Amino acid sequence: MNTGRIIGAGLLTGLVLNIGEFVLNAVVLASQWEAAMAARGLEEMSGGDIGVLVVFTFLTGIALVWLYAAIRSRFGPGLKTALIAGFFVWLFVSVWPFIWNSLVPLWPSNVMTIALVWGFFEYPIAAAAGAWLYKEKPAAAVTM
Repeated sequence: MNTGRIIGAGLLTGLVLNIGEFVLNAVVLASQWEAAMAARGLEEMSGGDIGVLVVFTFLTGIALVWLYAAIRSRFGPGLKTALIAGFFVWLFVSVWPFIWNSLVPLWPSNVMTIALVWGFFEYPIAAAAGAWLYKEKPAAAVTM
């Protein structure tokens, strides 16, 4: 695996995810999140809170590309493998909170459902961007 490319492609993947999360949470669901936070007596998220989420999302992008790099020897390089990696990261990042919220309904189910469906497309798209940038190291030359 090419560690430098994992980090670079992972940062691109994280950028795609962060843009997607901004559009989802600050545009599409902004009023629903505001109402949900107010209904629970919670304050608006601070810049520091958002910063933590942005950093975590970049780390998620790096982890997603690492997974892509790890499974490409089995599934081959390209879009299919990126979609598989994106799907599995979506399972862990989006489905788990959705199930938890279904059992302990802290947030409105419509907000969680929209986020779940959004992520189903967002993670594979971000994985495809990372896979496009990721390249293996060239094989070392054999000397005699």
